[in-house]
Amino acid sequence: MQKEFKKGFSDGIPIGLGYFSVSFGFGILAMSSHISAFFAWLISATNLTSAGQVAGVEIIAASGTLVEMILTQLVINLRYSLMGFSLTQKLDSSFTTPKRLLLAFGITDEIYAVAISQKGKITASYMAGLIVIPFIGWTLGTIAGALTNQLLPEIIANNMGILLYGMFIAIFIPAAKKSKAVLVAVIISATVSVLLEYFFPFISSGFSVIISAVIAAVICAALFPVKEEEEEL
Repeated sequence: MQKEFKKGFSDGIPIGLGYFSVSFGFGILAMSSHISAFFAWLISATNLTSAGQVAGVEIIAASGTLVEMILTQLVINLRYSLMGFSLTQKLDSSFTTPKRLLLAFGITDEIYAVAISQKGKITASYMAGLIVIPFIGWTLGTIAGALTNQLLPEIIANNMGILLYGMFIAIFIPAAKKSKAVLVAVIISATVSVLLEYFFPFISSGFSVIISAVIAAVICAALFPVKEEEEEL
């Protein structure tokens, strides 16, 4: 058990370091949206979803409704439930129902990718170790960004939120180079978002995210259907 935890802990270190830099930008963005450092930290400690958190902060800043918040988080984070279903095929007998419910909180794109790539079954101890450092990196990065924002001159602090958007660009550009489907999805969602902003300004930012994501997903699902393949575990 201890050996499995240590292995997961070690595998999670690179993810945690990356999460620190990403959440640093989120902390700055939250403070720029007039959210306190404590609540910025609390959002990160209870979520672990960069895109969902950014969209949520924007809805809060725009005084959006709970319906907008719920629908936006559902659309953005629905993929995590699919990842969870996929991981259930690799869990060993040590995963009791309470452990599944607890550790499901830590499923992110990167943690899922590392976990699913492991040979054989995954133990609860390994999964717990894998989640620890990414969680610490994510929360510490958020509070560090929020506190740094308070120390910076106002003109610089107000523009530091662009760091997170730069991170998103750095994520989807390599993926778009490898996959035509990703490139088309990005172009469609960006185009729809711009059109909504200029021709339907009464639509809030929260619903704009939902509409753009759904339209891009539907079109790309029709243009680039994924063929079912048997996966060897």
